[in-house]
Amino acid sequence: MERILSLNHFRYLMVFIFTGIFLILTLVLTGITVASIWHGFAGDTDLVESFIKAINTAVVALATFELGLVVHKEYRSDETHVIVVLRRTLPRFISIVCIALALEGLLMVIKYSQLEMAGNLFYPVAIIVSAALLLAALGVFLRLSDGVDDNHFDTGMPQHAAAEGSPAGMLHPATDPQTPSGIL
Repeated sequence: MERILSLNHFRYLMVFIFTGIFLILTLVLTGITVASIWHGFAGDTDLVESFIKAINTAVVALATFELGLVVHKEYRSDETHVIVVLRRTLPRFISIVCIALALEGLLMVIKYSQLEMAGNLFYPVAIIVSAALLLAALGVFLRLSDGVDDNHFDTGMPQHAAAEGSPAGMLHPATDPQTPSGIL
């Protein structure tokens, strides 16, 4: 019993450390974003170039912040089923990564078109296609794991038995046949 207790303390300590690391990185990246914009307005660098750099850095800062929130929220919980945890955390993180990839691709298209480097456009197109494939893979994962929910694993009963008898298996109001349709 003491070993389990010490493992939980170690787990919470590591969650605290990694959450802190990700949040500190987010603050540093946010500072770099502000500095990039400042240098653009001050005239040290080209304004468009500094805004492109600032957007890239801000998107990475957002992804790092989201990762810190995921670590803080999900690894402090006692949820043990991997699919349930992944269904809660992956959509937010993958969508931010897809947005970052799509923005990076679009910014590269703009940059290459301004520099008249049309021969290099297959790099940003590949980035945009990879973002689309990543988003499609997320959709496939969510669709294939659609039958897995929290109630099935919390009660230890099959889904239909949990939905019929226990309070933990209560149906969503939209699918509950006893909910009057006028309420929703």
